[in-house]
Amino acid sequence: MNNIVMRKVAVTANYQPLVAERLVASVTILTPPANTGDVSFKGDDGSDVPWAPGQWHYFKSVDLGQIQIKGSVGDQVIIVGGTW
Repeated sequence: MNNIVMRKVAVTANYQPLVAERLVASVTILTPPANTGDVSFKGDDGSDVPWAPGQWHYFKSVDLGQIQIKGSVGDQVIIVGGTW
């Protein structure tokens, strides 16, 4: 089944997954230009990978439940795509 995925995720000071459960989708993930600071994504080796406000990347068939983020409270991450 093909479903649209459109979400706004509030960033917290501690690592959290983009979604609570397994969700495999092809999406663009972006950090809005209005964010006050970088959003750190947890790299595959456990390191912090900072994304500047306004940065975006496309991911094909990725499990959003495995992607973890942290940053400044009040900042956001936007997810747009689908399960096709």
